[in-house]
Amino acid sequence: MTITKQQAPLAFAFMALALVMVGVFQSWSLSLTILNYCLIASIMALGLNIQWGYAGLFNVGLMGFAALGGISAVLVSMKPVPEAWALGGAGIGLGVLVAVATIFLAVGAYHRLPKGYIRGWGMAVIVIGGYFAARYFFDPATNLIESVNPAQTGFLGGLGLPVLLSWVVGGVLAASVAWVIGKVTLGLRSDYLAIATLGISEIIIAVLKNEEWLTRGVKNVNGIPRPTPYEYDLQQLAWAQDWAAWFGADLQDFTSIYVKLCSAALALVMLGILYWLSQTAIKSPWGRMMRAIRDNETAAQAMGKNVTGRHLQVFILGSAVVGIAGAMMTSFDGQFTPTTYNPLRFTFLVWVMVIVGGSGNNLGSIVGGFLIWFFWVEAEPLGYALLSFLTSGLAEDSELRSHLLDSAAHMRLITMGLILLVTIRFRPRGLLPEQSQQTRSH
Repeated sequence: MTITKQQAPLAFAFMALALVMVGVFQSWSLSLTILNYCLIASIMALGLNIQWGYAGLFNVGLMGFAALGGISAVLVSMKPVPEAWALGGAGIGLGVLVAVATIFLAVGAYHRLPKGYIRGWGMAVIVIGGYFAARYFFDPATNLIESVNPAQTGFLGGLGLPVLLSWVVGGVLAASVAWVIGKVTLGLRSDYLAIATLGISEIIIAVLKNEEWLTRGVKNVNGIPRPTPYEYDLQQLAWAQDWAAWFGADLQDFTSIYVKLCSAALALVMLGILYWLSQTAIKSPWGRMMRAIRDNETAAQAMGKNVTGRHLQVFILGSAVVGIAGAMMTSFDGQFTPTTYNPLRFTFLVWVMVIVGGSGNNLGSIVGGFLIWFFWVEAEPLGYALLSFLTSGLAEDSELRSHLLDSAAHMRLITMGLILLVTIRFRPRGLLPEQSQQTRSH
């Protein structure tokens, strides 16, 4: 038995014990909520591990791909707003058609016009003219759409389809944007790739915050259908009432726990599918080739491998997984809030998960996702309890005691830094390090 196989059960047993402790000392509803988001965080970490662990791609734009998954839940599952479509739908459609036509004309001009000033000026005229033509239809339409009951709607809405479909659409949308980004940036050095992905993710967030006709912007989109039953609906059913009575539990608490268990089951199934696909891929000849490219690009190119093409593949796959996780998070929350997407939560934290769990090891990324998200949520209440104990000997009106207790909100940042530093010092390859080829062969 390898070291990884010995340590993995212990790591998951530790996390299970931690969740049980939260259930016993805080609440089971909170424990299951943490479990659900730990599962989603593990999926995000798995997506980053596909990019960094498999191919060494330094992507710091995870926030943008998670947000694309989130908006997919809105566009797929929300019901359309008929008044908004009647007033501005045609204008939006014409604006999109003009923009698409401009792109095709610009590409055609690039390939057909001779190099030099003629090509440059020709493309400039096409792009600038297409931009103003699209805005001619687009701007009046967006103003009309945003004026339709802005307190409740003010946007076009979605397609009214099952919310589970948005998970697939989130992955496809993130993969499509990753293809565009990858075609432009994957020929760059790793530091330039990091800057490009960070900048593009900020552009995505800026668009989602400001294009109210599409996302309601900072007004947020509430009432997104959930993939699980609603507590109120369950409370009206006889079997739910009977089960709550049989367990001796309050009906509201029982239905809340039941819904969270359903969410956990869905997230666990999705995580299991993605983990199985990731393991199958990395153990295949394609996976061995990706490791070879990661370890020595020059040697791989000398062997005739298309390094840039393979990097594009793995960049698209990892981004798709992050997009799926973003759609899952929004559908479980039941709302889309563009202002919550920030680099600390959706980029830095995911990188810490992969580093702590073990870069290049899919199981390690899952362990890292569980561990880091758990402490991200619980660091503040645990820190408050610790500071309360340490300052229990001080007077109630002590300024030092008040200052320390008020600082408990910052414990999560301190905790993340300590976990990262300790891991890098004592386990630089992570809790579950990537296995070498020699180790895997035994």
